[in-house]
Amino acid sequence: MSQRLKLDIKALNAVEGQDLVVLVSDKLALAAAAEVLAGEGAQALLTRAAAAERFKGKVYGGLTLPAPEGAAYERLIVVGTGPEDDRATLDFVKLGGAIAGRLGAGRSAEIVLALGESEVASGQGADLALGLKLRAYAFDRYKTKSKDKDEAAPYAVTLRTADQAALKKALKTADALASGVVLARDLVNEPPNVLYPEEFADRAAKLKKLGVEIEILDDKDLKKIGMRALLGVGQGSRRESRVAIMRWNGAKDGVQPVAFVGKGVTFDTGGISLKPGAGMEDMKGDMAGAACVTGLMHALAARKAKVNAIGVIGLVENMPDGNAQRPGDIVTSLSGQTIEIINTDAEGRLVLADVLWYTQERFKPRFMINLATLTGAILVALGQENAGLFSNNDELAERLGAAGRATGETVWRMPLGKAYDKMIDSKFADMKNSSGRHAGSITAAQFLQRHVNDTPWAHLDIAGTGMGASNSEINRSWGPGWGVRLLDRLVAEHYEG
Repeated sequence: MSQRLKLDIKALNAVEGQDLVVLVSDKLALAAAAEVLAGEGAQALLTRAAAAERFKGKVYGGLTLPAPEGAAYERLIVVGTGPEDDRATLDFVKLGGAIAGRLGAGRSAEIVLALGESEVASGQGADLALGLKLRAYAFDRYKTKSKDKDEAAPYAVTLRTADQAALKKALKTADALASGVVLARDLVNEPPNVLYPEEFADRAAKLKKLGVEIEILDDKDLKKIGMRALLGVGQGSRRESRVAIMRWNGAKDGVQPVAFVGKGVTFDTGGISLKPGAGMEDMKGDMAGAACVTGLMHALAARKAKVNAIGVIGLVENMPDGNAQRPGDIVTSLSGQTIEIINTDAEGRLVLADVLWYTQERFKPRFMINLATLTGAILVALGQENAGLFSNNDELAERLGAAGRATGETVWRMPLGKAYDKMIDSKFADMKNSSGRHAGSITAAQFLQRHVNDTPWAHLDIAGTGMGASNSEINRSWGPGWGVRLLDRLVAEHYEG
């Protein structure tokens, strides 16, 4: 990952950078500090340019103007914040991304934050900085040539604020969260010849530096434990499977932990039920759920979250060699339940079945949330706008929905029920791993629910949101690191302290 942003915080005084960024409302009323720094000439220039370009301060919109003669900066960048009456609901993370999108490589910019000195204002400034950092992300470590060397040059941003201390304190949390998202993005973007199960486990183990306790289970351990459903997925690969367990103990001893479980299929050919060749390269991202859990654990540890959290990821590679699992096979999962394999491309639920059972049995968590690029059917239902949410607990589902709306990583609750559950009954085993095309996302969730007992549980199907993301104000990456901000918000609002 190329770190293209250098961020600094300074007091309100003379502009030093090449660019001055001014936030403007729908009434074109410059903030008090910006008026002082920009000067009357800039205000007059802005008024004329806004009229010519019909710029009215629409949120995230903007203008880039040459500085007036005699100014201490070269360009004046104006970014809209929308109506003043909507300021309380303005997404400052997206605003930061919109600003970053208007800065060129190798530039230095001063952003004037005339937001007051309250705790709310410091939080808004930190959110803006978070947006800057996320938009600055680029995964280019394997590019050896560039048409323009300046494209990779970092840019420097200085935030001018009335309360440096408060913003710096708030920024520590934003930095931790940004680093978690960046880690998740890096993992999803890595090629599968580099990021196979053992390598993924090694990268998760690096969280030791932040105080996370790490335990890695290899093939021998998994066989001894009895994770036969997970091992069945990986038996066609030359790469061994792994389960990585990450423990962050930020609360008092004895406080019941919260648990996050991720599907980590580092490459998915479909196995014997081979996928079509077109687009198969995208199956390097079939571990986006595990990437999110790893990024989340990084964020929680980096910001010293006051919570006991468990992250468990099942890491396998699904390949079609002579030892691969076959349609028609029957395996016994860790829960003791038997599973008829109908389709070897319905493999993620087999991985999660064992890992979910292991997590709820060993750690007795307050809740479990699993994330998985589980079904193409969720893309048909929800596109890339929402992740599918399935849950056996209304309170947990409602809290996830609220966290999604707050962060923009939105979820849409889907149904569960006995009629759907019957669809995965098997003639030869306790259940089958695929029931066909109808209600594919729901029956996959019903399969998972059979492995969680009464533990409050939510399943997030992120096949549409976890990879191949659409461009947004805060992301230009194929791997968006989706879910880290959502789950960090959930923890911060409801489960810390």
